[in-house]
Amino acid sequence: MVAFVERLGTPRVHYRATSSTNDRARELAARGAPHGTLVTAGQQTAGRGRQGRVWTAPPGRALLCSLVLRDPGEVISLAAGVAVAEVAGAHAAIKWPNDVLLEGRKVAGILVEGRPQAGWAVLGIGVNVAVAPEDFPVALRDRAGSLGRAPHELESTLAELLRALGRWLTAPATDVLTAVRARDALRDQPVHWGAGTGVGAGIDEAGRLLVRSGSDTLALDAGEVHLGLSAAPG
Repeated sequence: MVAFVERLGTPRVHYRATSSTNDRARELAARGAPHGTLVTAGQQTAGRGRQGRVWTAPPGRALLCSLVLRDPGEVISLAAGVAVAEVAGAHAAIKWPNDVLLEGRKVAGILVEGRPQAGWAVLGIGVNVAVAPEDFPVALRDRAGSLGRAPHELESTLAELLRALGRWLTAPATDVLTAVRARDALRDQPVHWGAGTGVGAGIDEAGRLLVRSGSDTLALDAGEVHLGLSAAPG
């Protein structure tokens, strides 16, 4: 277990700028890069999140990283969310399945990609460490946030994150789910998704989002869920 944790972040490849750290990590994984290989970048020109969304951040103010994971577990995204939330602080919340919020604003996003048949996955994480409000595009300023740290704290934040990931990626799934439930941003909140609306009702034992819709309780295992009942992104 200790050896597994210590391998996170080693070896490390850093780019001043690249299209996407996930792209580079996927290439390395396909070529046999070991578990824990870390790709970081000062800037991404084609960063992406779930559902094909673009992830943008000013150079040198956000943590942009991807890890190669061999024989990954079944709750990678949720475990990573707990790790990021731990770094973000006691008041950070997890918006199922892959966002971390502070005061209702998104400060981090998680994207897991990979080839299960080949036994590897790439865990991509973007954290707004030192992004100022005016750095965000106007359209995002009402829902994007930052940890409020200084640019020189990027490396110490990365080290903190790797330690947290080392704990949570190896934790039992039951512990991960308990931690997610304690920080559930959607619990008892109105939500909407492509097929309907409802109220968040927790996380089940399979890591699915439970939603009360009318007299039914639905279990969502994929897709994008937004806070609120409107069609605006959440």
